[in-house]
Amino acid sequence: MTKHDPITGRYVYLTVEGIEYRVYYEEAGQGIPLIVGHTAGSDGRQYRHLLCDEEVTRNYRVIAFDLPYHGKSLPPYGVRWWEQEYNMTKARMIAFPNALSDALGLDRPVYMGSSMGGHLACDLASTCPERYRATIAVEGALRSAVEYVDVGMAGIRKEFDNPNVNRTSIGAAMMLNISPYSPEENVREIQWEYACGGPGIFAGDLLYYYYEHNMSDDEARAIDTSKCMLYLLTGEYDPNTSPKETQALADLVPGAKFWPMKQLGHFPVTEDYTKFRQYLLPILEEIKANS
Repeated sequence: MTKHDPITGRYVYLTVEGIEYRVYYEEAGQGIPLIVGHTAGSDGRQYRHLLCDEEVTRNYRVIAFDLPYHGKSLPPYGVRWWEQEYNMTKARMIAFPNALSDALGLDRPVYMGSSMGGHLACDLASTCPERYRATIAVEGALRSAVEYVDVGMAGIRKEFDNPNVNRTSIGAAMMLNISPYSPEENVREIQWEYACGGPGIFAGDLLYYYYEHNMSDDEARAIDTSKCMLYLLTGEYDPNTSPKETQALADLVPGAKFWPMKQLGHFPVTEDYTKFRQYLLPILEEIKANS
């Protein structure tokens, strides 16, 4: 018998900041909409195990999308993008899931993102809580570790947007962020996804990840979890966002809930989905009970 995944892929046209983008997304399941956002420089393939998890898709319509310039979402047609420097801003990061939700007619979806998507979960809860019934920040914090802050975008581009640095090298660099307990086949899959990225895209994403996501203590305290619940999950082996840094955010947000994840790193959804789902399923059950 032929084997298929229960995943459907389509393209939708989204207009953000006056530019029309042809955006690829995959979905599976039915029920409460759950938009999932990928890490910097990668794409929605990171969520393939989640999309095939019947315990999730029984009650949730899971939607994994590729940001423009990532995965199967090409750069915008009719724009001379090759003459411009790619940078992902906070405003644009917020606009894409909002536009996707509007285009698909979603009723207050849940948003879950990892790494830069995890930071976005915090920014969505802060800036537009009326749009989301809950957000789940995977590896989210007030801000990223200071590793590159003093280097600046010029330094980041020198390291990650150098024509002498190929995509495979960037994939290999991700090894530093992965838990040593991760199965090798999963580690290799993360490397492969990063090797497929377009030149300059990972570096451009880091504008948001390292600089434009910079939540103040007052902004965190103002998040209203009665409108949009904020859940936080961070791997104990993540050098970019440590559990201590996520705890600092959780301590400021009234009602936020945080769980450090044992034996997981910066890419928990892909590193070991079997372990990750042990933390995710109770959250999804709570959201369903409160919906």
